[in-house]
Amino acid sequence: MLVGVFLVAMSISGTAVALPSIGHDLDASGSALNWIVAGYNLAFAAMTLVAGSTADRVGRRRVFIVAAFVFAIGFLATALSPSIVIADIARIVSGGGGAGIMAAGGAILASSYNGATRNRAFALMGTMAGIGIAVGPTFSGLLITATGWRGSFAVFTVIGLLAALGATRTRESRSESGRADSVGSILFVGALTCLMFALLEAPSLGWTHRAVIATLVIGLLALVIFGIVQRHSSSPVLAPSLVANRGFIGWSLATLTTSIGFLGVLVFLPTYLQSAAGLTPAAAGVAMLLLTAPVLIMPMVAVTLVNKGVPARALIMMALLLVVVGNFWLMALGSENTVAVVAAPLLMTGIGMGVSFGITDGQAMSLVPADSVGMAAGFLNTLRGAAEALVIAAFSASLIGLLASKLGDRTHAAAVSAGRLGNNPASELDAFTWSWHMTQLGVGILCLALSVAVAALIFGSKANGAEGSASTSLDLNHG
Repeated sequence: MLVGVFLVAMSISGTAVALPSIGHDLDASGSALNWIVAGYNLAFAAMTLVAGSTADRVGRRRVFIVAAFVFAIGFLATALSPSIVIADIARIVSGGGGAGIMAAGGAILASSYNGATRNRAFALMGTMAGIGIAVGPTFSGLLITATGWRGSFAVFTVIGLLAALGATRTRESRSESGRADSVGSILFVGALTCLMFALLEAPSLGWTHRAVIATLVIGLLALVIFGIVQRHSSSPVLAPSLVANRGFIGWSLATLTTSIGFLGVLVFLPTYLQSAAGLTPAAAGVAMLLLTAPVLIMPMVAVTLVNKGVPARALIMMALLLVVVGNFWLMALGSENTVAVVAAPLLMTGIGMGVSFGITDGQAMSLVPADSVGMAAGFLNTLRGAAEALVIAAFSASLIGLLASKLGDRTHAAAVSAGRLGNNPASELDAFTWSWHMTQLGVGILCLALSVAVAALIFGSKANGAEGSASTSLDLNHG
């Protein structure tokens, strides 16, 4: 289970390092190239709830094995892809497999262990996820340098197959659960897919293009219908009472805010470091440790502080402040002394993300009824996955759109955003840097606004007296 979790986490953070190499080899840029990352995250976010409920009904071991196999086959297809379209489709397949690994893997651990042993198992699961995120860019950069981007995906294929093989030795388990809300699941997947398509394709097609407008309208309409269906469903994907819980929503928005401040930098900064600062993929991956290493260390630090009496609400507000300041500070990014300039803001953002990883789940779970904790956990994980997918799409759209306004050509802008500078590298680099500054300004403002909303919700909730009451086991489940 831990090997599977490590692979899923590392493939989220590490694939971005391969984008310049993939774009060069497959002659791709813009939204088509960004679907390598966004498609994986979209499938992961959309399929997590479905995979979890399926595992309960048909068997957790069976779903894990199938999911690990699908994950590995997706990576193999990516490694062998002759075109960017096939690579994008293969990455979507891998994302669906990754959702099954995480959902079924957690269910297997929960059904296989009890008490303190279960706490340790989930603590290890969270630690492995943190390790995967932390070393993903570095390890992927080393693999790409040594074997090329195709070879790096082949390595993931082999390890994924080994995880599937190892899972055959686990005990099967299932529960007698009700039928899943298939209509709600389809509406959610459809809405997220339409919104992602619109955000990714708008920079190249234009915001007034009929396809962009149509998918935006369809996506928003699907979300509205999803809300109506959930109000009348006997087994909703997302119960309305959960959404009405101010404290729970406040903690959920906290994890959304840190994801917004973290993901765009994680995915797109490696390309800037390689094109503007001239770093190799391996060196760019090492530099990204400034952002990712705190995510490995800080969750357990945050849990320990809360268990010793430090107010969780104060701790999360400090984490949000670090993320906000870090993102505004990244507006200092430039081609001169790039790594030195961004070191402090990357560390701040990484620390804020790590603290959030350590305490948001436990605090959120302490505010919901015992019979709703499964749905609440699914909502939190889906929210993270959806945030990852949408943030990547929006960040890409902003970078390319701003670049196009400077360069006057969307195709040229897409190529520059993928790290391929042309005949006038100085002016292109200036435009690239400016677009980064403006995008970071927008991210910082959004994170600040969301942080204010989080403060109002978690400090104004009637349940704020329950702060810190989450059990150690709940905190360790994500730490």
